[in-house]
Amino acid sequence: MRVHRGICAKLQGGFLRRWWAAVAVGVLLIIIGAVLATLFPKIVDALVDREVALRDGGRAFGWWKEPPVRPKMSVYIYNVTNADEFLNSGEKPALQELGPYVYIQRWSKADVKFNNNDTVTYKIRKEFEFAPELSAGSEDDLVVVPNIPMLSATSQSRHAARFLRLAMASIMDILKIKPFVEVSVGQLLWGYEDPLLKLAKDVVPKEQKLPYDQFGLLYNKNGTAPDLYTIFSGQDDITKYGMVERWNGKKGLGHWSTPHCDSVAGSDGSIFPPHITKHTILRVFDKDLCRALPLVFKQEVMTAGGVPGYRFVPPADVFASPSRVPSQKCFCPAGPPCAPEGTFNASLCQYDSPVLLSFPHFYLADPMLREAVTGISPGEADKHQLFIDVQPNMGTALRARARVQINLAVSQVSDIKQVATFPDIVFPIMWFDDGIDELPTEMRSLLKMAVDVPPIARAAVSGALGAIGLIVLIGALMCLARAARRQEKLHLSNPLPANGKTGMSPGFQNPTGAS
Repeated sequence: MRVHRGICAKLQGGFLRRWWAAVAVGVLLIIIGAVLATLFPKIVDALVDREVALRDGGRAFGWWKEPPVRPKMSVYIYNVTNADEFLNSGEKPALQELGPYVYIQRWSKADVKFNNNDTVTYKIRKEFEFAPELSAGSEDDLVVVPNIPMLSATSQSRHAARFLRLAMASIMDILKIKPFVEVSVGQLLWGYEDPLLKLAKDVVPKEQKLPYDQFGLLYNKNGTAPDLYTIFSGQDDITKYGMVERWNGKKGLGHWSTPHCDSVAGSDGSIFPPHITKHTILRVFDKDLCRALPLVFKQEVMTAGGVPGYRFVPPADVFASPSRVPSQKCFCPAGPPCAPEGTFNASLCQYDSPVLLSFPHFYLADPMLREAVTGISPGEADKHQLFIDVQPNMGTALRARARVQINLAVSQVSDIKQVATFPDIVFPIMWFDDGIDELPTEMRSLLKMAVDVPPIARAAVSGALGAIGLIVLIGALMCLARAARRQEKLHLSNPLPANGKTGMSPGFQNPTGAS
């Protein structure tokens, strides 16, 4: 009891001087704790926005410019085992899936330049290194695949004059060009000399020449960086962070019939604007996809290092036919016939070669496409679905799988004897699984800290302020109550006489010192 009275005396006689000051301090601390608990997420968001924005010399910029990850690309080739029977006897193509042939990649940004409009311009350089220890075969493995340059030329000649088609057939006879070729895996991917391309280089007018003299599915993609990207740095507007503003100086591809479909606005797949929700629609632009691919939330995931994330996947109707989803009509500018259900016509981005993209094993596509060949199992989401796992607060890609199949839409051309028996068919060529499984330990640790620390700090700081304020408030109120009771007792023990005087002699002094 004496201790309590001593504290009250100190509060009254010390720096506060008034009981109401102690009450005010307690209430103020409680209010500050409540306000801080409310505003803390916004404060954290502001700090995140500042940290993730691309600034020359910043940590986020360093990771973006030289990613500390080694993506892995697994390639699977469809080897044709009955080419002669298919051409001569009308059998279904018998395909043998070979692979994976694994390549370890190193990514970097080159020619980086910050602009005055909150954008940064750069080129993407990717280097591929074959990993035999992770592969199921060698780059020297021989495969039989459709002759893509030849079949592209014959398909494009369908609407040409008949004498041109006959001339093409004669040239192919002379050059001994056949509908199927046997090449090594390395040649198929990285390039080999093709007689038709070599001829075109010599006879086609300069303004119509193709920009390459060899053919390969990944030709001229190892170590080169020809395309110029301009993205928003996020310094002025974090909602645009990482979004492509221009590609090769253009805001659109120039292929599709509406601005929405033709726009290059989207991420390159490595960074996204922070503060992602389950209702966010992400967009990933890749020139080889010939469009910006939308991605929607699928599920919550837990990635390596205990970092939580959201998984985003393409909508089930992303490659739907215009007859089923009218909004897809913009990707079929020439009108029907359009690409079959579950495929995307990328020919306008592939020098008019009849290239159709799909998900591996025709996942989510018309079953008739897979049934037109043998040797391909039905598509499965776990093995063949494209996805990106994103840390929603930071917008950082945690794990990704870009899974795409390359197909050739072959048309029968009766005037060209080499393909006169070749039916109209979507011929699978290969598919790849490109991405990362986990981030480096340092990045995971920082992301884990960024996810775990703010809620703990919010609870600790706001809780501590609230608790201290409550203790001060209760203590001050108790002291006030005690002082009020003592004052009341003093008045009761010294009642005023009827004449209003205290009844004490003028020289009487209260021995207790109470007021």
